[in-house]
Amino acid sequence: MNAWLEEARTKVAADATALRTVFPGVGRRVGRGPSDTPGWTVDDVARVELLKAAPGAAAEMPDLYRYGDAAEKRAVLRGLSVVDIGDAGLALVADALRTNDPRLVTAAMGEYAAEHLDDAAYRHGVLKCVFMGIPLAEVAGLDRRTDGELLRMMRSFAAERTAAGRDVPADLRPLLNEQDA
Repeated sequence: MNAWLEEARTKVAADATALRTVFPGVGRRVGRGPSDTPGWTVDDVARVELLKAAPGAAAEMPDLYRYGDAAEKRAVLRGLSVVDIGDAGLALVADALRTNDPRLVTAAMGEYAAEHLDDAAYRHGVLKCVFMGIPLAEVAGLDRRTDGELLRMMRSFAAERTAAGRDVPADLRPLLNEQDA
Protein backbone atom coordinates (compact mmCIF):
# COMPACT_ATOMS: atom_id res chain seq x y z
CA MET A 1 0.00 0.00 0.00
CA ASN A 2 1.12 3.53 -0.74
CA ALA A 3 2.99 5.02 2.26
CA TRP A 4 1.03 8.28 2.00
CA LEU A 5 -2.27 6.38 2.06
CA GLU A 6 -1.21 4.39 5.11
CA GLU A 7 -0.31 7.62 6.92
CA ALA A 8 -3.63 9.19 5.86
CA ARG A 9 -5.53 6.12 7.15
CA THR A 10 -3.81 6.52 10.51
CA LYS A 11 -4.76 10.22 10.64
CA VAL A 12 -8.42 9.70 9.83
CA ALA A 13 -8.65 6.72 12.19
CA ALA A 14 -7.56 9.01 15.02
CA ASP A 15 -9.73 11.97 13.95
CA ALA A 16 -12.43 11.79 11.29
CA THR A 17 -12.22 15.55 10.72
CA ALA A 18 -8.82 14.88 9.10
CA LEU A 19 -10.86 13.63 6.12
CA ARG A 20 -11.51 17.30 5.31
CA THR A 21 -7.85 17.90 4.50
CA VAL A 22 -6.83 14.44 3.29
CA PHE A 23 -9.74 13.64 0.95
CA PRO A 24 -9.05 16.33 -1.69
CA GLY A 25 -5.42 15.29 -2.19
CA VAL A 26 -5.99 11.60 -2.72
CA GLY A 27 -5.92 11.69 -6.52
CA ARG A 28 -2.59 13.51 -6.57
CA ARG A 29 -1.08 11.08 -4.07
CA VAL A 30 -2.31 7.68 -5.31
CA GLY A 31 -3.26 8.36 -8.94
CA ARG A 32 -6.50 8.51 -10.86
CA GLY A 33 -6.22 5.53 -13.19
CA PRO A 34 -8.36 2.41 -13.28
CA SER A 35 -8.26 0.05 -10.31
CA ASP A 36 -8.72 -3.70 -9.99
CA THR A 37 -12.35 -3.03 -9.02
CA PRO A 38 -14.32 -2.78 -12.29
CA GLY A 39 -15.61 0.74 -12.90
CA TRP A 40 -13.62 2.21 -10.02
CA THR A 41 -10.51 4.37 -10.14
CA VAL A 42 -7.51 4.03 -7.85
CA ASP A 43 -8.54 7.22 -6.05
CA ASP A 44 -12.11 5.87 -5.57
CA VAL A 45 -10.69 2.83 -3.81
CA ALA A 46 -8.32 4.93 -1.67
CA ARG A 47 -11.02 7.40 -0.65
CA VAL A 48 -13.42 4.63 0.31
CA GLU A 49 -10.63 3.02 2.35
CA LEU A 50 -10.21 6.33 4.18
CA LEU A 51 -13.95 6.54 4.85
CA LYS A 52 -13.91 2.98 6.25
CA ALA A 53 -10.93 3.82 8.46
CA ALA A 54 -12.53 6.91 10.01
CA PRO A 55 -14.90 6.01 12.87
CA GLY A 56 -16.78 9.31 12.50
CA ALA A 57 -16.91 9.31 8.68
CA ALA A 58 -20.72 9.38 8.56
CA ALA A 59 -20.78 12.87 10.09
CA GLU A 60 -18.18 14.11 7.58
CA MET A 61 -19.66 12.63 4.41
CA PRO A 62 -22.33 15.26 3.68
CA ASP A 63 -19.74 18.06 3.66
CA LEU A 64 -17.17 15.96 1.80
CA TYR A 65 -19.81 15.51 -0.88
CA ARG A 66 -21.08 19.09 -0.83
CA TYR A 67 -17.66 20.70 -1.13
CA GLY A 68 -15.91 18.00 -3.14
CA ASP A 69 -15.12 17.85 -6.83
CA ALA A 70 -16.73 15.16 -9.01
CA ALA A 71 -14.16 12.51 -8.02
CA GLU A 72 -14.64 13.23 -4.32
CA LYS A 73 -18.43 13.16 -4.69
CA ARG A 74 -18.22 9.86 -6.54
CA ALA A 75 -16.12 8.36 -3.73
CA VAL A 76 -18.56 9.56 -1.07
CA LEU A 77 -21.42 7.96 -3.02
CA ARG A 78 -19.46 4.71 -3.30
CA GLY A 79 -18.68 4.92 0.41
CA LEU A 80 -22.36 5.05 1.36
CA SER A 81 -22.46 1.26 1.11
CA VAL A 82 -19.61 0.74 3.59
CA VAL A 83 -20.20 3.50 6.16
CA ASP A 84 -23.27 3.36 8.40
CA ILE A 85 -24.73 6.75 7.51
CA GLY A 86 -28.37 5.69 7.79
CA ASP A 87 -30.90 7.76 5.88
CA ALA A 88 -28.56 10.78 5.80
CA GLY A 89 -27.13 9.44 2.54
CA LEU A 90 -30.49 9.73 0.77
CA ALA A 91 -30.00 13.47 0.16
CA LEU A 92 -26.61 12.78 -1.42
CA VAL A 93 -28.06 10.13 -3.73
CA ALA A 94 -30.94 12.45 -4.67
CA ASP A 95 -28.49 15.24 -5.49
CA ALA A 96 -26.37 12.93 -7.67
CA LEU A 97 -29.47 11.73 -9.52
CA ARG A 98 -30.27 15.34 -10.42
CA THR A 99 -26.95 15.70 -12.24
CA ASN A 100 -26.09 14.78 -15.80
CA ASP A 101 -22.74 13.31 -14.81
CA PRO A 102 -22.89 9.58 -15.61
CA ARG A 103 -20.08 8.85 -13.14
CA LEU A 104 -22.10 10.35 -10.27
CA VAL A 105 -25.37 8.74 -11.36
CA THR A 106 -23.66 5.35 -11.63
CA ALA A 107 -22.10 5.71 -8.17
CA ALA A 108 -25.42 6.89 -6.73
CA MET A 109 -27.16 3.71 -7.91
CA GLY A 110 -24.90 1.45 -5.85
CA GLU A 111 -25.89 -0.91 -3.05
CA TYR A 112 -26.85 1.94 -0.71
CA ALA A 113 -29.53 3.06 -3.19
CA ALA A 114 -30.76 -0.50 -3.61
CA GLU A 115 -31.14 -0.80 0.16
CA HIS A 116 -32.43 2.66 1.10
CA LEU A 117 -34.32 4.32 -1.76
CA ASP A 118 -38.07 4.00 -1.71
CA ASP A 119 -39.64 2.31 -4.74
CA ALA A 120 -40.42 5.53 -6.63
CA ALA A 121 -36.93 6.98 -6.15
CA TYR A 122 -35.27 3.70 -7.09
CA ARG A 123 -37.35 3.49 -10.28
CA HIS A 124 -36.40 7.09 -11.09
CA GLY A 125 -32.73 6.21 -10.67
CA VAL A 126 -32.99 3.16 -12.92
CA LEU A 127 -34.74 5.14 -15.64
CA LYS A 128 -32.17 7.91 -15.33
CA CYS A 129 -29.50 5.28 -16.00
CA VAL A 130 -31.41 3.98 -19.04
CA PHE A 131 -31.85 7.52 -20.43
CA MET A 132 -28.16 8.27 -19.91
CA GLY A 133 -26.95 5.02 -21.47
CA ILE A 134 -25.51 3.71 -18.22
CA PRO A 135 -25.41 -0.10 -18.42
CA LEU A 136 -28.04 -1.70 -16.21
CA ALA A 137 -25.34 -4.05 -14.94
CA GLU A 138 -24.04 -1.02 -13.02
CA VAL A 139 -27.33 -0.67 -11.09
CA ALA A 140 -27.24 -2.49 -7.76
CA GLY A 141 -30.23 -4.53 -6.70
CA LEU A 142 -32.04 -4.53 -10.04
CA ASP A 143 -32.67 -8.27 -9.76
CA ARG A 144 -34.52 -7.84 -6.47
CA ARG A 145 -36.01 -4.34 -6.90
CA THR A 146 -37.62 -4.71 -10.33
CA ASP A 147 -41.38 -4.54 -9.94
CA GLY A 148 -44.39 -4.24 -12.21
CA GLU A 149 -44.30 -0.45 -12.24
CA LEU A 150 -40.63 -0.31 -13.23
CA LEU A 151 -41.30 -2.82 -16.00
CA ARG A 152 -44.25 -0.73 -17.19
CA MET A 153 -42.06 2.36 -17.26
CA MET A 154 -39.32 0.53 -19.15
CA ARG A 155 -41.81 -0.87 -21.65
CA SER A 156 -43.18 2.63 -22.24
CA PHE A 157 -39.66 3.94 -22.75
CA ALA A 158 -38.88 1.11 -25.20
CA ALA A 159 -42.15 1.70 -27.08
CA GLU A 160 -41.42 5.43 -27.39
CA ARG A 161 -37.90 4.72 -28.70
CA THR A 162 -39.24 2.18 -31.18
CA ALA A 163 -42.00 4.53 -32.38
CA ALA A 164 -39.41 7.26 -32.92
CA GLY A 165 -37.24 4.90 -34.95
CA ARG A 166 -34.54 4.91 -32.30
CA ASP A 167 -32.72 1.95 -30.83
CA VAL A 168 -33.77 0.43 -27.53
CA PRO A 169 -30.75 -0.07 -25.24
CA ALA A 170 -29.54 -3.65 -25.70
CA ASP A 171 -29.40 -4.36 -21.96
CA LEU A 172 -33.04 -3.34 -21.55
CA ARG A 173 -34.40 -5.98 -23.94
CA PRO A 174 -33.36 -9.09 -21.95
CA LEU A 175 -34.88 -7.66 -18.78
CA LEU A 176 -38.19 -6.96 -20.51
CA ASN A 177 -38.19 -10.30 -22.34
CA GLU A 178 -37.28 -12.16 -19.14
CA GLN A 179 -40.23 -10.64 -17.34
CA ASP A 180 -42.59 -11.46 -20.24
CA ALA A 181 -41.73 -15.16 -20.09
